[in-house]
Amino acid sequence: MLRYLNLLLLILFPVSWFAPLMRAGLLPLFGLSEISVMSGLVALFQSDLLLAAVVTVFALLAPIGKTIGLALIHFHLTPPRAKLLFEIMGKLAMADVFLIALYIVIVKGVGLGHVETAWGLYLFTGCIFASLAISHLTRPE
Repeated sequence: MLRYLNLLLLILFPVSWFAPLMRAGLLPLFGLSEISVMSGLVALFQSDLLLAAVVTVFALLAPIGKTIGLALIHFHLTPPRAKLLFEIMGKLAMADVFLIALYIVIVKGVGLGHVETAWGLYLFTGCIFASLAISHLTRPE
């Protein structure tokens, strides 16, 4: 069962990258623009390549790499001792959710902007937590 839930994450992670994480605007009078992981990465690549590369590793490569790695373990295509590497990758991915939450708190605390969380934030966070749970429940054989 775990292997199929893990494979489902191979579909849900990319969906969460394009889903709206939040809607933000300068003031409540102005319209809100939707921000996704991918739209944020595009903006970062235009302004700060180093930060864009770091976010790409945390938001895209770490979670999908861990998911692929766990699938390899589930289908006995890699040694179970490789699980430690994939668990570390999953912990790196969790840093991403923390940063998004921190940005929301900062913007709301300043009081200039208006931020609403969107369904993509819950999907992305759920994917990260599901991946952590699947990793935890995967037993070396």
